[in-house]
Amino acid sequence: MALTWAESYLGKVRASIGDSDTIFFVGARGVVLDDQNRLLLIQRSDNRRWAIPAGAMELGESMEECAIREVWEETGLRATSLTPFAFYSAYTFTNDYGHTYQQVLMSFRIHTWEGELLRQTDESVDAGFFPLDALPGPHSFVIDETLHDLASFEATGRLVLK
Repeated sequence: MALTWAESYLGKVRASIGDSDTIFFVGARGVVLDDQNRLLLIQRSDNRRWAIPAGAMELGESMEECAIREVWEETGLRATSLTPFAFYSAYTFTNDYGHTYQQVLMSFRIHTWEGELLRQTDESVDAGFFPLDALPGPHSFVIDETLHDLASFEATGRLVLK
């Protein structure tokens, strides 16, 4: 069972220090492309934007475990093989709730998974695989950058660091 925001590590930290200070957001993102090179996206329940499955780490987790858990919580799919391709640590963003974070996040390419795709979960109102040239909108601003970084990694074999 997924934790509520208030039960999560990030929710507890945010509640402890308030809404105005910038804090670290440490997490992971899971990029799933099917055998037709379609991208798995979820439509988030909080802001209705289409996004790559992702989220914050919990205490005791590795970034890889975080990616596996987030993809599972948001799609019902359990990643069985994944490779890190990009590490982000220089970005600061403010979310729709006015909370500002400096992101420390690893992106993983998920090669294999098991389970059946759930179109709705506690964190998503829809999900599906979409052709790269026909992604639904509105969508998260990080999708294009993440796909570019994955292509760079696949071309060079070097982890993208930003």
